Amino acid sequence: MSSISKVTETIINRSPFLREAMTENLINISALARKIKPEIEKITGKEIKEGAIVMAIKRMSPGVYHKLNIKINNVIGGIGDFLVRSDLVDFTYENSESIRLAQSQLIQHIQDDKDSFFTLCKGITETTYIVNSKFTSDIKHFFKDENLKSHNKDLSSITVKLPKMNTETYGVYYYILKHLAWEGINIEQVVSTSNEFTAIVKSDDIDVAFKILMQLKRNF
Repeated sequence: MSSISKVTETIINRSPFLREAMTENLINISALARKIKPEIEKITGKEIKEGAIVMAIKRMSPGVYHKLNIKINNVIGGIGDFLVRSDLVDFTYENSESIRLAQSQLIQHIQDDKDSFFTLCKGITETTYIVNSKFTSDIKHFFKDENLKSHNKDLSSITVKLPKMNTETYGVYYYILKHLAWEGINIEQVVSTSNEFTAIVKSDDIDVAFKILMQLKRNF
């Protein structure tokens, strides 16, 4: 039979938002104990006093979450310049044998345009292309024989240059996306390389997204 402390910690650890909020003392411990009490009793098979759960919660060590916050703070503090691009669109096509030819034609068409924005995300079953809206008719032409799964317009991107240590620190993307989510910013697409992180959002949200990321940087 599992101990109250172990069961309590297992339940709480299922939610990173909850554990993080506890670390920052943003949670009413008594209210949390009342909420998870029925599940703890079901797992342990016995009636548990609320006070015992409160004690189990208070004894939980910040552990890796505290260490993680320190590492993430170092990464966020080392963020470089932001680059914002507007007037973008995306097209998602089902992967096929012929899609490579269409993709090659698109790349050849736009490669001499130094001001162009182009990125692609290839998945197992589909590939998404994100480009300037001025290339919309070209994509429709090159990919006319492909199966279009989705298309979004009026998009903007914000690219964050991250310090090299970001690849050795887990939770960096979660930290950034969490703050955007808290402000109601929906991420349409995410593109990343080793030291760059690009979020694609609706153009109506780009100003707010930029302010949020700037504030994160200024806090460190």
